[in-house]
Amino acid sequence: MGTLYLDRRHAELQLETGRLRVRHPETGLRDLPIALLERVVITAGVTLESSLLAALASAGVAVLILNPRNLDRVAFVLGRPHNDLALRLSQYRHLDDSAWQARWAHHLVTAKLRGQRQLLGDALTQRPDLRLALVKGGERLDAALARCTADASPESLRGQEGAAAAGYFQALGALFPGSGGGRQRRPPPDPVNALLSLTYTLLHFDAVRAAYAAGLDPYLGFYHLPAFGRESLASDLVEPLRPLADHFVWRLFAEQTIRPDHFSRDRGACILGKAGRAQFYTRFEEFAAIPRARLRRQCRALARVLRRTAPVLPDE
Repeated sequence: MGTLYLDRRHAELQLETGRLRVRHPETGLRDLPIALLERVVITAGVTLESSLLAALASAGVAVLILNPRNLDRVAFVLGRPHNDLALRLSQYRHLDDSAWQARWAHHLVTAKLRGQRQLLGDALTQRPDLRLALVKGGERLDAALARCTADASPESLRGQEGAAAAGYFQALGALFPGSGGGRQRRPPPDPVNALLSLTYTLLHFDAVRAAYAAGLDPYLGFYHLPAFGRESLASDLVEPLRPLADHFVWRLFAEQTIRPDHFSRDRGACILGKAGRAQFYTRFEEFAAIPRARLRRQCRALARVLRRTAPVLPDE
């Protein structure tokens, strides 16, 4: 099954000889082999013992804990750390390689801008009535891509990414009536921003997990430079995937899988309710197969490159 979402309060989790037992007063008892799990997402108050978390970590099952009110991330629990210290040392050393950082940044930014351009092009074929906004946004992206030359510095690339973002999100605003035409996170003021935030949060979790599994340090990025408490490499890895996430959210609303009545408001924040979350998690698991595969490939490829310059460490 891959992912277990725990979204009901008062669930009790127990460990039973390699199996995860979920007991709930309304839904009864459910037994799941831990070997079939890759991740657990907890979005409600549940009862569990620390030994269960230890067993999940030992089996390589990552746990994401979200705030049940606004679905912001609270904590990760990952598996055992990778033993390849030499790989991580090489990753640290590449922070001093400006040419490497420039190549990495160019790859990320151009992939993201091309993905955004493709989304607006696809949207235009389905919504020709929005031609003015979509074409204008596409032109901003084309101009930014033209300025993202191979010799551009990371600072210049960040500037082009930011310049394109305004036009891109204005175009998305035409696709998402009521979104305000901009990206707002804390708190998300409308259903579109609420769903984008949740989608990005789950993809970020998958990026952390993929980096960790490949022996990389998820906190040490090259485009998003290291910052206190931020998994900067995971943030790097998610950048090219954001257009896929945006397309996913657009289709959820366009197909009315998620509707305005799935949301409520609390102190200025737009909150996705339980019925909407049930629909969202089902569709997200269908969507996530492709970005998760890309994350695994990207992390393995990055690890291969970094291993070429990894130091030789002494045996024990």
